[in-house]
Amino acid sequence: MGGTDTRTTEPAGADEELAGLEAGLDSLDSVPVSRVPVRQVLRQKVAPPLLGAAAVLTVWQLLHTLRLVSEERLPSPRAVGDSFLTLWRQGTLFDIVWTSLERGLLGFLAALAIGTPLGLVVARVPVVRATLSPVLSGLQSLPSVAWVPAAIIWFGLTDTAMYTVILLGAVPSIAVGLVSGIDQVPPLYLRAGRTIGATGLRGARYIVLPAALPGYTAGLKQGWAFSWRSLMATELIASSPDLGVGLGRYLANSREAIDLPGVFFGILLILAVGVLIDLLVFSPLERRVLRSRGLR
Repeated sequence: MGGTDTRTTEPAGADEELAGLEAGLDSLDSVPVSRVPVRQVLRQKVAPPLLGAAAVLTVWQLLHTLRLVSEERLPSPRAVGDSFLTLWRQGTLFDIVWTSLERGLLGFLAALAIGTPLGLVVARVPVVRATLSPVLSGLQSLPSVAWVPAAIIWFGLTDTAMYTVILLGAVPSIAVGLVSGIDQVPPLYLRAGRTIGATGLRGARYIVLPAALPGYTAGLKQGWAFSWRSLMATELIASSPDLGVGLGRYLANSREAIDLPGVFFGILLILAVGVLIDLLVFSPLERRVLRSRGLR
């Protein structure tokens, strides 16, 4: 009887251990994702940037209140505010912002359509990688403003010249970011994809791209930054009535008019648009991708 009891007790204990192990693995796989309260989002994400902006504004105003700097060197916040009111009353503020924002977004989407397949080919074809990888790295480090004179000679003072500079600045960043993400994909995923028949375009769509999303997202974020900087550099240099007035052209016009408050207002507008696009589009996308992988 003792031997019989021992044989029946041991399997039961093993079953309990196995069940506990399975429950533990299931709990790891199904990490609950709770919705973050709005109050917490405001406190952690919105309040710190606003406090930082308020601190900068306070120091800025103190410099003028204590007469530590002259208006000729640094305009007061009130003078910059007057520049805002002037554009607002003229009804041109949104036109200026939208002119640049539309170009930036269209140029970025075009760079995305070109940079994504290019990155896939470079990452997956060794001969292409050996040939183009150094070129992409070199283009990525080249300041986009260097392309402006060539683009103007090629296409004249047109939107095509602006989009050309945007593409030459953003495509390498998107492609290199995707290549970096693909390089970090575990080989086991690729072998598993080939086993189930996910090769070629199917493998790229269902295996490679989803697994490379963290690096790809970082490349997209950097690609937008390059798009925006490239556009501002082009608008600063290229001047034509047919091009309209964007943020870069407004900044150049203020410089030519020796309007320092207008120059500072243009700088703040360029900074605000770039930061808002990052906060509203790329930062949430990056958090979602990382959270889906249990990294945040």
